[in-house]
Amino acid sequence: MTDDEQPLDPAAAAIVAKIRWLMIISGVTTLVAIAAVVGVIGYRVSRGEGSAARPDITATLPKGARVVAIAGAGDRIVVTIELAGVLEARTFDSKTLAPVGRLRFVSEP
Repeated sequence: MTDDEQPLDPAAAAIVAKIRWLMIISGVTTLVAIAAVVGVIGYRVSRGEGSAARPDITATLPKGARVVAIAGAGDRIVVTIELAGVLEARTFDSKTLAPVGRLRFVSEP
C-alpha cells in the first residue's frame, strides 16, 4: 500500500475476501474438470485397440451351400447358410473375423 491509499472499510474488505474465495473455488473446479477430461482421453487411448489393419478372410462354404442371410449381433457376425435343405448359422467375431461357433438346425426323426 502506498501512503495516499485509504484502507478498505470492513464491508468492502468482506466483499473482497468473498470474491477471492469464489475465484479460488472457480479455479479449483476448472482444474478438476480439465483433469477429468484429460483422464478420460488417456483412458480411451490406452484401452483402444488402435487402428490395426482389418484382416481379409475368405470363408469357404461346402459345395452346394447357399448364403441365406448375414446379420450383425453385438460384436458378432452371423451368416445363415442352407446346405441340402438344412439351415446352419455360422458365427464370426467382428474384429478378427475368426469363426466363433456353428449352429445347425435339423428336423427330429
